Amino acid sequence: MRIGEIAALVGVTPRAVRHYHHLGLLPEPVRRSNGYREYGIREAVLLARIRRLTELGLGLDEVRNVVADEKARELVEVLEELDEDLGRQEAVIRERRARLAPLLAEVRAGRFAAEGPVSPEFARLLVGLGEVPDSPIAVQDREHLAFLDALVPEEDRGSLMTTLYGMREHAGEVYGLLDALADEEPDDPQVARAAAALAPLLPDDLAMHFPDNDAGGLADGIFADLAPAQSAAVRRAMELVTERQEGPS
Repeated sequence: MRIGEIAALVGVTPRAVRHYHHLGLLPEPVRRSNGYREYGIREAVLLARIRRLTELGLGLDEVRNVVADEKARELVEVLEELDEDLGRQEAVIRERRARLAPLLAEVRAGRFAAEGPVSPEFARLLVGLGEVPDSPIAVQDREHLAFLDALVPEEDRGSLMTTLYGMREHAGEVYGLLDALADEEPDDPQVARAAAALAPLLPDDLAMHFPDNDAGGLADGIFADLAPAQSAAVRRAMELVTERQEGPS
């Protein structure tokens, strides 16, 4: 058989056969007087074995070790290691699919596809918030939440999203208070009143996630995106939350 014939017979490419020769996996067969390789049954059997081992997931170095041992004493050990590795990969895939399932369901339902892919915590928060109300600040809030989901470290994200999830029942009130400040000045008396109304709606541990000394941090990025009066009201509300935590001086 010529190289193209044995490659077609075994189900590999001629290029793969040449590569196996180069790596020493497949010994060079005898050559005809015209210089062409002449393959026989022995080479076909070995080539088929190499193909099966690579299809199982063995690397070529591992395949070399297996085929080099005439008694295949290493084959069981190599296959056991491969089985363990595949088991670990399978567990990772199952975990990823479990995380993907609720996100996929929400996207198929036409909800918040623009934010995806998102973390499971963020997906749960968005489901809890429900449909986006007819409110400019509500739309902006989705963007801010996506911003936090993307940038907050994974070890902190769960705690933050749980805190925000606890605020979902007050979302409508918060949006209403902030929408009313869209065109006001930061020193307008309405800002102080809005801050006083906002503070009781904010959980105590919210300020922990947005420290006032974190210049240039996530909070500053969100505050900069708000209208001046909205930003002033939220900052003051956060100060009131901190004061509430500290208690009477």
